[in-house]
Amino acid sequence: MGKKTSSNSALSGIRVLDLTRLLPGPYCSMMLADLGAEVIKVEEPGKGDYIRDFAPKLKQDSAFFLAINRNKKSITLDLKKDRGKEIFFSLVKDADVVIEGFRPGVMDKLGVGYRTLAEINPQVVFCSISGYGQDGPFVKRAGHDLNYLSIAGIIGFTGGKDRKPVIPGVQIADIGGGAILSAFCILAAIIAREKTGRGQYIDISMMDGALSWLSMYAGKFFADGISPRPADEMLNGKFACYNIYKTKDDRYVSLGALEPQFWSAFCRAIEREDLIEKQYASGKAAEELIGEIAKIVLTRTKDQWVDYLKDVDCCFEPVNTFGETFSLPQVMHRNMVLEVEHPVEGKIRQLNFPGKFSETPAQIRSAPPILGEHTEEILKDMGITEEEIKDLVREKII
Repeated sequence: MGKKTSSNSALSGIRVLDLTRLLPGPYCSMMLADLGAEVIKVEEPGKGDYIRDFAPKLKQDSAFFLAINRNKKSITLDLKKDRGKEIFFSLVKDADVVIEGFRPGVMDKLGVGYRTLAEINPQVVFCSISGYGQDGPFVKRAGHDLNYLSIAGIIGFTGGKDRKPVIPGVQIADIGGGAILSAFCILAAIIAREKTGRGQYIDISMMDGALSWLSMYAGKFFADGISPRPADEMLNGKFACYNIYKTKDDRYVSLGALEPQFWSAFCRAIEREDLIEKQYASGKAAEELIGEIAKIVLTRTKDQWVDYLKDVDCCFEPVNTFGETFSLPQVMHRNMVLEVEHPVEGKIRQLNFPGKFSETPAQIRSAPPILGEHTEEILKDMGITEEEIKDLVREKII
């Protein structure tokens, strides 16, 4: 239904109206935009997505906003006013997807909920992203990534030997449980529409999404009834072969030698073949083995260890800073960091779309939009005259 963006884009011809703010929704719509969808970011006049104002700001917009809003157009529109709604309804007629991230019930209160939009366009796919979903006892609760992960049980076994839970460094529920899951479900609904001729409503709960990541741990719990604890599972620090160690220069390295061949290679490299048979020792023996490896790793700096084990196939890697990561030869070879020219900010660096397509590659076609940058263009495409646009500005509808 949407305008074509590029003939060799996977989602060319798909139009998305994005009403979301902050991280989950914008990350989702950026993924769709990178793959060729025409994404129109519908923002509040004079304010916009309030992540625009988060520090650190460049010349005009926040670095956070710029990081997750490329390849989109921006239109300002007051959905609380009747004329604003009328314009939005006109946009919906030609839209394939609507994404929103308000609290449950807000879209209906504004008069732009799914049932209303489906009457205007029965083929529209409408995706709501919220913390706990559109129903259930937690439906009215406020929350953020940390809360969703806490309730889902993930924080409860994320931590070190002191058993104290720690906050993950990235937003697992926002991105994994919200943004990526939403993009996946939206595309599934578009495929389903090819069969049924109808759109549908998608209810995404970030807590549900995060909870689903526990599949293997949940399977174990359903079998033995034992809740996992920090540093007490195979993949969270229980064993020496899969752990993080401090180096002589107060840096860190990771060892992921789960398979016997990797552990054996590591032990031979450090001249401790006597430790090979102790790989999965449990209890006190496991703690002693971790302590023994920790002492050995402390004898060299991070870079010395990387050099020493560079030809040993044992799943050993440095814990990098961002500066080290973004200049890493593998990252550069995979073209994961790009520069985009912005009309106000100048050249800005961006992380590239991670999937590599042989026929329909993702593309960065445009910089993140200035607030309302495309309002006039979009309205004129809808047949609204210049005089009418001036009236809309005076009435603060756009």
